[in-house]
Amino acid sequence: MVLLGCSCAISEIKLVSKMKILVATLCLGCGLMAHGASLPVVRQMGDAAQLLVDGKPYLILGGELGNSSAGTAAQADEILPKLAQMHLNTVLMPVAWEQIEPVEGTFDFQILDHWIDVARQQHLHLVLLWFGSWKNSVSSYAPAWVKEDTARFPRAVAADGTPLEILSTLGEQTQKADARAFSSLMKHVRAVDEEQQTVLMVQVENEVGYLGNGRDRSKAANELFHRPVPAELMHALEAKREEFSPELRAHFNPQGTTWQEVFGDAADEVFMAWNYARYIQTVAAEGKRAYALPMYANCQLPAPGERAGEYPSGGPHPAYLEVYRVTAPALDFFSPDIYWPDFEYWIDRYRLKGNAVFVPEARIDSAPANAFYAYGEAKALGFSPFGVDSVESKGEPDAGLSGAYEVLGSLGDMILSAQGSGKIRGMVLRENSSRPTKTVALGGYLFDATLARSWPDKKLLSSDGAMMVIEAEANEFFIAGSGLYVSFLRDADVDDKVGGIASIEEVRRDHGEWVTVRRLNGDQSNQGRELLMDARGFHVYRMRLYAISRTGNQE
Repeated sequence: MVLLGCSCAISEIKLVSKMKILVATLCLGCGLMAHGASLPVVRQMGDAAQLLVDGKPYLILGGELGNSSAGTAAQADEILPKLAQMHLNTVLMPVAWEQIEPVEGTFDFQILDHWIDVARQQHLHLVLLWFGSWKNSVSSYAPAWVKEDTARFPRAVAADGTPLEILSTLGEQTQKADARAFSSLMKHVRAVDEEQQTVLMVQVENEVGYLGNGRDRSKAANELFHRPVPAELMHALEAKREEFSPELRAHFNPQGTTWQEVFGDAADEVFMAWNYARYIQTVAAEGKRAYALPMYANCQLPAPGERAGEYPSGGPHPAYLEVYRVTAPALDFFSPDIYWPDFEYWIDRYRLKGNAVFVPEARIDSAPANAFYAYGEAKALGFSPFGVDSVESKGEPDAGLSGAYEVLGSLGDMILSAQGSGKIRGMVLRENSSRPTKTVALGGYLFDATLARSWPDKKLLSSDGAMMVIEAEANEFFIAGSGLYVSFLRDADVDDKVGGIASIEEVRRDHGEWVTVRRLNGDQSNQGRELLMDARGFHVYRMRLYAISRTGNQE
């Protein structure tokens, strides 16, 4: 009986202890959920995926620093105030593995802490770019203790047997070390920034991929390549066949077994994509366990005529992006770095169901015009030209990227609302076209734009032209941009009425209210027939249109 009594008492104690643990776990879970609800997060908002900061949609007017621009604390003092004056609200900055962990197991975040402090002072947010195992394919930002120990941290191997300056995706110790360093970074960011949330998102690695003919030819990679394609990858891909790109659809043979049989001529690139995605998934998941900010991976796109291996093969290229999407769920979205022609083509390749549109790198010279397309037509949550710290002011407050961001910033809340409701369009027209014309439809009207070619003083920002159209209410539109002549027609797909211009005003925003700068008529509107968008700067125009029946009665 004594033993039974003791047994019952012990069982009761265990039960109470278990209940306490359960309650504590539930409370912790509630705390984590409450915390998670306040973190920046990417959510589908109507027609667009948007970044929510403190529960509200946030539009990234961004710029990425040059690779060597964030290596010292003093650079923050010089660069960030300048970027704030250029009307950026977010700066993308590198954080190098070699910088934060110069000695294995010893971390130093002093430089990053100073950048965060200065960013707060300048009312800027940051996106951190983790230059870990790879940056532009190669492993130049890994610490010296990683580079020098090829036994622990093996390299990818070229077809001729030469070890490359590229860490292998199959290095188990490399993956663990990278994940540990990234997790330490995220723990530290949480410790110093969880309350203020200066840091909004994190890019995991940078422009990964294999440079060279085919794929990694190390012994481990060869053995893995000649095994059957993993069943989990095959099942995941088969479940997503309706979402395949044309390239993946053309190569995918679900009846095959080996990589070559399943993916044909694309086998090498898909194999590398799967391996990079597996590696990055581990790193990102460890980071998210420490601090669950939104995370993404970027892609170096091919220059015209480049083949896989000439550009990093196996990165999150749109052709084989579904491999990443089923393999690396810890990543919230995937993004293109667009330096080549056909900006619209490349950004549109990433306009996929469930993938937020964000351009972390783009050419600085064409950035102002491309920004209007990105936010207006592609419904991007952010846009960020590269090397923004190198831009020299020309003493013109409305010139270039600064002028574009000033205008876009004044429209920020309207852009975000219109992205979600589908009441926004955008376009860009290029200088190398022979007086092109493009048309977008919105709110029952066609906006027919032609590239402006001449202004009296010839002091043009650029020979490109761009605009964004937002429907504010029935028959009222805000049009922002530069360098276009825009005429207006009633959309025949809506009705057979005749459209016309009721009024054109150039406006600016002052403490949240729209103020008329001037009313445009006469020569400034081609006698009431067109909007002539000044090519010498970026402006916002409020257009009121009307429609009448063909019998002459206004409606």
